[in-house]
Amino acid sequence: MTRLVAAALEVEREGYTIKVDDSLGEKLDLASFNEYGGWYWEKPEELSKYNFDIQFDKPVVITEFGGGALAGFHGDKNTMWSEEHQEFLYEEQLKMLTKIDGLRGMTPWILVDFKSPRRQHPVYQNFWNRKGLISETGEKKKAFFVLQEYYQSLN
Repeated sequence: MTRLVAAALEVEREGYTIKVDDSLGEKLDLASFNEYGGWYWEKPEELSKYNFDIQFDKPVVITEFGGGALAGFHGDKNTMWSEEHQEFLYEEQLKMLTKIDGLRGMTPWILVDFKSPRRQHPVYQNFWNRKGLISETGEKKKAFFVLQEYYQSLN
């Protein structure tokens, strides 16, 4: 077999430490996990305080990260669902994630907004998952350019 085996491992937060020690990690080729700091937990401006304690000497891949925005909705960086908030969130998440020793890849969740019956907020979601960097009509959100700049800086 030449295919890597990976899964999104469970993580725990202890103070300002994000600990990755899920026993499944011993059986995988990668230390991989989802990270939604600033969206489901904590404020984006607090993410710089966090560090990672990853118990595996393996390449690290962030399998999901990000947060939502309704394309065309604008506000300041603290206005939930605004493009500016998603942009700020990506900036702060990238600062936090790049502190990880062994980081070898990451995948934003997700590239394009998609229909989702579980996303029921009538104003911002209306049955769409809005975590995309591009709207369902092809409009690039501000966070798209944050991630594009980050990837270009790696060259």
